[in-house]
Amino acid sequence: MEKLSFVIPCYGSETTIEIVVNEIRETLKQRPEYDYEIILVNDCSPDRVWPRIRALALADSHITGIDLAKNFGQHAALMAGYRHCTGDLIISLDDDGQTPACELFTLVDKMKEGWDVVYASYAHKMHSGFRNFGTWMNERMTESLIGKPKGLRVTSYFIMRRFIADEILRYENAYPYIEGLIFRATRNIANVPVTHHERMVGESGYTFSKLLALWFNGFTAFSVKPLRIATFCGSACACIGFLYGIYVVIRKLVDSSIEMGWSSIIASIFFLGGLILIMLGMIGEYIGRIYISINNAPQYTIRQVVTADSSCDKPMF
Repeated sequence: MEKLSFVIPCYGSETTIEIVVNEIRETLKQRPEYDYEIILVNDCSPDRVWPRIRALALADSHITGIDLAKNFGQHAALMAGYRHCTGDLIISLDDDGQTPACELFTLVDKMKEGWDVVYASYAHKMHSGFRNFGTWMNERMTESLIGKPKGLRVTSYFIMRRFIADEILRYENAYPYIEGLIFRATRNIANVPVTHHERMVGESGYTFSKLLALWFNGFTAFSVKPLRIATFCGSACACIGFLYGIYVVIRKLVDSSIEMGWSSIIASIFFLGGLILIMLGMIGEYIGRIYISINNAPQYTIRQVVTADSSCDKPMF
């Protein structure tokens, strides 16, 4: 019997997580030949979602609840869930009901065509304009920096085979980025269309600062192209400065009456100084990530794992 594992990071979903779990249960009744488990990871949510998760886990042997000690982010929460799941196919989805659990077999059936990973795609996303812009920016970043195939739509609702999850779990450093880890493991990836639902309650937990941190994490952890871009920009500015210097000298020799102004010098200093600081900041991001990795900073810390049989503390990863 093939087993499905559902991994759901939970943040601010006190009123929605039980609805999502029930939707999964009802949908699975259509295909009783599949065994399943649901891994609910509380990413230190400020509401009372953990008591809800704990009650669900204690009442159903198919559900495991994981409580993280602090907020590590969606991708770290997914890594925690992947380390505890045992299914042949792993499905990741959101806790707010926008990713339609009722269409999970659309993804499962697409996998039967031989794909390693299948992402849900939406004809019309029910996110805010800000979130849609963030998604667009993330698409462009992953295409140009970490090799996402053009035309592939990446979403938080996807299914992958067991061996892809095992390859992802080989990454043990801080700041995991799931898309980068997937693209590093395979290019045998497809999309399948599903319907995107309205958010049940509240607003997305992704602020501008969190999206920016996610983008920085993606390109500093899985690509050296930003460093190459910095080298190219520095070389281009050096060439422009050299040519401009030749132009100024020739102009002065041709017409000695021309007074050289300080405004152009100040503008050049500001431009070059800002460019240098940006490049140094970029290099600093890479060095900082190296330093954090060397110091074995954890991807996440688990406070407690709860199942129907028992609840016990788990070690830090």
